[in-house]
Amino acid sequence: MQFEELIDTLVQRFNEGSFIQATISQPRYKSSELVKVKLKPVQLKNEIHIQFEYHYERILKHENVKLTEVRAALQQQLEQFKQMQAEFTAEKVHIQLTKKFKVSWKAEKTATKKTADLSHNRKKNYLLDDETPYPFLIRLGVQTPDGKVKKQKYDKFRQINRFVEYIDDALAHLPKDRPVRILDFGSGKSYLTFALYHYLHLEKGLDIRVTGLDLKKEVIEECNVIAKDLEYDQLEFLVGDINDYNEETAVDMVVTLHACDVATDMALARAVKWGAKVILSVPCCQHELFSQIDSPALDVMLQHGLLKERFSALATDSIRAELLSIVGYDAQLLEFIDMEHTPKNILIRAYYTGKKPTAENMVKYEAFRDLLNAKPFLETELEEAGYLVRS
Repeated sequence: MQFEELIDTLVQRFNEGSFIQATISQPRYKSSELVKVKLKPVQLKNEIHIQFEYHYERILKHENVKLTEVRAALQQQLEQFKQMQAEFTAEKVHIQLTKKFKVSWKAEKTATKKTADLSHNRKKNYLLDDETPYPFLIRLGVQTPDGKVKKQKYDKFRQINRFVEYIDDALAHLPKDRPVRILDFGSGKSYLTFALYHYLHLEKGLDIRVTGLDLKKEVIEECNVIAKDLEYDQLEFLVGDINDYNEETAVDMVVTLHACDVATDMALARAVKWGAKVILSVPCCQHELFSQIDSPALDVMLQHGLLKERFSALATDSIRAELLSIVGYDAQLLEFIDMEHTPKNILIRAYYTGKKPTAENMVKYEAFRDLLNAKPFLETELEEAGYLVRS
């Protein structure tokens, strides 16, 4: 089979509805940052798309491609990898690509014929069903009393579900033999705080105690009323600042959502000191590095204020993830929600593993920091607390 014939065959199967899922792997080039790509059909607004899920070392991104446009996207990915494992309704196929793009196609018939159930695939993306009434979503104005998601709130519903997916992924890292302590800094209107409580306590049966902290007194009062009305007995909301909250000595999960500038770093530092097993953080307003960066080698880019602002935000989150890795976390930067909905779409997810850093890890981090001539707040906090030990 030739390469073009392979593309033709796959696109044909996509169109005829026999495609179930696939994984493209084994990068062709050592310099490739992309580790693998997963594909599956999804139905969006009554139209079939192929979802491309891009796996980088610490980043996960999604792209939904229309069937009319999928050929180019598929060819682009297959040109970068050596193999593909694909599942269709009646067979599984192992595809191998040589250096000269000659194709080996080995098929194995499945015992039972599968059906590409697109409605099932769509529902699987939502841990909270979009036709089931949830009391907290009704009270927060996301759903109507009969469980329908309000049209103007569908983006919020998608964001909530994306967050719940991350909560679900974190289950393996939370204790099962005692109450789980969770803190949410900068909880705001608390859509995600209520979702977290509902999912972990009511759907997964965990014994949890959750505190949401925010500076807006009227918002906190309203959230406490809703929590009381819903009988969420182990959920409370307090007025307070991250830097002044000293009520805990040990916490299992720390969540920070849009905590401004170094307030995110304060929360991350607290999480490390408390020995949090799980950290979920959506940063906001990363101004610290913007005022510090002094790197002539980057002047071609940084002379433009807009690019400097964006670069500063990306560099800040890169530094945060790297510092968390150095102090024993498996830290990843993930896509929170799609770009078109908000520019604040990066989530830092960190699970504590206790893995010790190598000398090379610290050297690599310091080289990047020194290139920017930066003095990151989080580094100072962790060093003063004794978590960063230099050789």
